[in-house]
Amino acid sequence: MKTSIPVSLQGRALLQDPFLNKGTAFTPEERQTFHLEGRLPPRVETLEEQIERMYAQYRENHSPLEKHLFLRSLQEYNRTLYYALLKKHVEEMLPIVYTPTVGEAIQTYSTNFREPRGLVVTRENYTRLDDILAEYDDTELVVATDSEGILGIGDQGFGGIGISIGKLTLYTLVAGFDPARTLPVVFDVGTDNQALLEDPYYLGLRESRLRGEAYFEMLDAFVTAFSKRFPGAVIQWEDFSRGNAFRVLERYQKVLPSFNDDIQGTGATALAGLIAATYQGKTLTDQRFMVLGAGAGGMGVTGQIYQGLLKMGLTPEEARSRIFLMGRGGLIMQGQPRVEAHQAPFAKTAQDIAGWTCAGEVPTMLETVQNAGITVLLGLSGAGGAFTEQIVRAVHQNTPRPIVFALSNPTHLAEVTPENALLWTDGQAIVATGSPFPDVYHNGQIYEIGQGNNTFIFPGVGRGVIAAGAKSIPDEVFTAAAFALAETVPAERLARGAVFPRISSLMQANQHVARKVAETILQLGLTYRTPAEVEEALQEPEWEPKYFTYVPVSVFELCSEKA
Repeated sequence: MKTSIPVSLQGRALLQDPFLNKGTAFTPEERQTFHLEGRLPPRVETLEEQIERMYAQYRENHSPLEKHLFLRSLQEYNRTLYYALLKKHVEEMLPIVYTPTVGEAIQTYSTNFREPRGLVVTRENYTRLDDILAEYDDTELVVATDSEGILGIGDQGFGGIGISIGKLTLYTLVAGFDPARTLPVVFDVGTDNQALLEDPYYLGLRESRLRGEAYFEMLDAFVTAFSKRFPGAVIQWEDFSRGNAFRVLERYQKVLPSFNDDIQGTGATALAGLIAATYQGKTLTDQRFMVLGAGAGGMGVTGQIYQGLLKMGLTPEEARSRIFLMGRGGLIMQGQPRVEAHQAPFAKTAQDIAGWTCAGEVPTMLETVQNAGITVLLGLSGAGGAFTEQIVRAVHQNTPRPIVFALSNPTHLAEVTPENALLWTDGQAIVATGSPFPDVYHNGQIYEIGQGNNTFIFPGVGRGVIAAGAKSIPDEVFTAAAFALAETVPAERLARGAVFPRISSLMQANQHVARKVAETILQLGLTYRTPAEVEEALQEPEWEPKYFTYVPVSVFELCSEKA
């Protein structure tokens, strides 16, 4: 186990490098060796003492946005201290560094801009990406966005890089990725958000969004240059618009190991909750599912429910017959205008609804619940309050234990609050949400609310994929991840109504997910590595936020030669 690392920087340059800076933790010997004397307070602190001081400063910030900005500043000053602080207070700080607070931070990204991060690809520079990427250090993981479909708040232009930064923070925190080997990427292709175009502080391109072939020419150039510079690295596509999300995934899924967390990660997370809600899958095939929202998230959930039902023995026809996909105008039917290719396999026919009692040609949500015998509600619509009392009660009439997942983010967009879902079902609903909600006290009983946070899935998928040396990442990998996550939910949490582990268990859950993902990739034959090589990669120590002793490069090289 290494205890020291070679360092070539010194003085101000060393203090300004967030990956190497220790701040007040530099020892007296290091201060002298690296010309830091006089640049730091006299007291030498341990990492633990620094964490306590930073936490005290953190608590002096009152609003979630203020806390987010404080932590981002710390991240740009001292990566080790930043992650050590997050790790100690993960349940408290996860909603601050990620959803729901990250949405507000992205909306004000230009106003609060301090330090440049990551890679910004534009129509002016994409033809020079070979040269640009040559200046970047070794990278194994990228989160890339074009910022058009951010967290229920839509087109955020250049500010969307904040979502890439936030996701990569979770990869390091949860799955031990070395932050120096991760890269946030934003494709600034303009914006159609008029408020941004009129904002005097906006830092992105002040022009309408690039569309069509020119758009994909730019992404093609990035994928080609990136895969040449970093072969084997993984790309997570994040927060693209519904149409582009599917097109980007389909275009590059087999070109290099890449996936879309909004589609596949959301789907796997929801499926894991459903498996846990039905006692590890024993009765999953008995349920009838209504998915509200046919965008990236909704279709990802639909697809993973379908895959899960197939895995449990249903035929394709049987699986599809149990899934009802709802759009803004009601049940999605074949022959309707604007039924997209990824929706078509789940669109119902007139024969499918023959004998239904409906007021109009297209069944409404309530009519679908009543006629189809829906037992599971899944909300990914971004329509706050869409699961009304009448609808929830109607589902309860179909089953003694209705399952209600209100997965839209941020909090105010949840289709129903846990309190109402439990009130309207006399405490019988099994409830999960996308954003964090407090426990509910109902009829003298406390119900814990599981958060269907994709962070339970995507870091483990990334680690498993890289350990396995995957050539591509098919949907079966995410189905395996869902079943793996469901296995990690403690029985005592299930007994209290929660179908996901505690946020404090993110690390352990993702370790299990990573192993199952790697094993699945081996079974599918999607790697050149042997089982022994994959196992060795899984056993490699994760990056941890701790300080090493610094040795000048010249001394380190001399010691290495003697060794």
